[in-house]
Amino acid sequence: MTRAQALISLDIGGTLGSAQGPGLAARLAAASPLGPKEARRVMRDVLHTVPEITEAVVDRVCLALRIEPSDFPRDLPVAPLVLFPGTVEALQALSDMASVVTLSNVTCTEADPERLLDLLSPWVGAHFPSCRTGYAKPDDRAFQTVAEECGVELSRIVHVGDDWECDIQGATTAGARAVWISHGRTIPDPRLLVEQRVRVAHDLVDAVTHVRHHLTRSDS
Repeated sequence: MTRAQALISLDIGGTLGSAQGPGLAARLAAASPLGPKEARRVMRDVLHTVPEITEAVVDRVCLALRIEPSDFPRDLPVAPLVLFPGTVEALQALSDMASVVTLSNVTCTEADPERLLDLLSPWVGAHFPSCRTGYAKPDDRAFQTVAEECGVELSRIVHVGDDWECDIQGATTAGARAVWISHGRTIPDPRLLVEQRVRVAHDLVDAVTHVRHHLTRSDS
């Protein structure tokens, strides 16, 4: 498979690095009685896919999360992303295999494209935050948008991420290949390792070999 025929898409938070401090989504999840996991699922649809935070959006988010509008955090500073050790070297290796982009679920208040450019250039060519595309993982359309804008078939995309539901189930359901960043966690559904050829890596450095395997298998 040549460089123009393949694409590597990368999740950001938990895959490339971690934010230094809680952002809007984390604060809202902590305030909601729904619990962190369910609150994040709700926010994918009502918060992560909007290009700006209006009063109508605040009301809709608060209603869905069962919190008061007065509890909605405003004017939060962007928590800077700090890359994990080895991320830069891994990006260099991945960019030698295929074009690389990011695909992330992020609110418009937390997206920081200028800093991402500074951190990830020249190895990452484009960024696809959910607040711009209008679709949040695991929605098939998040992955389809990347494929269409990059001119690559979904079957020739390898997606790498640390969230099993959003990154792995989402990618494989859409028709892409996937590498899960486990950080030592137990595999939630081992069946996907066989049925969808999902590969498991401890971190992004470890994922390089697994991405190469997927691209090589796609060549055959």
